[in-house]
Amino acid sequence: MSTPGFSVVTNDRRPHAHPLLGVALIVAMGASFALLDNSVRWLGASMPVLLMLTWRYATQAVVMAAWLGWRDHRALRPAHPRFQMLRGALLLATSVFSFWGVQYMPVPEFTAIQMLTPVLVTLLAAWLLKERVRPARWVLVGLAFAGALVVIRPGSGLFGWAVVFPLGCAVTYASFQVLTSRLSSLEDPLTTHFWTGLVGTAILLPVLLASGVDVGAALAAATPLQWVVLVGLGLFGTGGHLLLILAFQLAPASTLMPFVYTQIASATLVGWWIFGHLPDAWGWLGMAIIALSGATSVWLNLRDAAPARQPPSAVAADTIAD
Repeated sequence: MSTPGFSVVTNDRRPHAHPLLGVALIVAMGASFALLDNSVRWLGASMPVLLMLTWRYATQAVVMAAWLGWRDHRALRPAHPRFQMLRGALLLATSVFSFWGVQYMPVPEFTAIQMLTPVLVTLLAAWLLKERVRPARWVLVGLAFAGALVVIRPGSGLFGWAVVFPLGCAVTYASFQVLTSRLSSLEDPLTTHFWTGLVGTAILLPVLLASGVDVGAALAAATPLQWVVLVGLGLFGTGGHLLLILAFQLAPASTLMPFVYTQIASATLVGWWIFGHLPDAWGWLGMAIIALSGATSVWLNLRDAAPARQPPSAVAADTIAD
């Protein structure tokens, strides 16, 4: 067992190392998720959020089913279905917080608070897994929460009750990480990616049909641009995680994971481009503190895992919740 939020696998999936290409894929992953979140925020003004959420997971299930069916249909069958169902449900809960949260908060600030996940994993591992946490890690936990308070500024009325969404997103995804850190090495990451989409779709589709949302009318009323954005958000969510998996085949986690935090910059840039929003000075400061704390926590995790000389799983090392 490696440190919180990361697990090891027994084989190295990097027959050819290309660190720079791996970093480029990680940066592209962050851009994909930034585009996803901003697309959801923009499209949410005219389309039911539940429909967009179902579409996102159905796209992943269909794309991965086609890929694995062509590559090796046996990979569609999980070795541990209970793990896949629980993992899928936890990630779905995270997406629920995310899809509704960006309707009430700017994406850059939401993304920064969501990036508390690595330090929350430290807390959960100490509590649930009884893992010993060194003082340096507790300092990082405190620093990250201080950064979140700078972004949120309780009592300022800036975001109000909406901060429940990114905080809930971080908590559910940290729980997902603790589970994955224990079990992810038991499955092929592409099989897990398919089942994540399948479980999400299986849960969401009956809810959507029972919700009273007129799916046909909503889709018929969509403009060509809205259709492009809807298709895009499904592909951004599916493709972002695939980029992560591919990146881990090209470079070690110690090289890649600090670049995960470029998603905050991508979210800010895309949010400015679409909505004309930029964080204020305090927001920038809080986001920088969270990014520094999270990146340092990731580095400590990877440094402690180094003696095993085994790479963390691409699934377990994923700190992105979309």
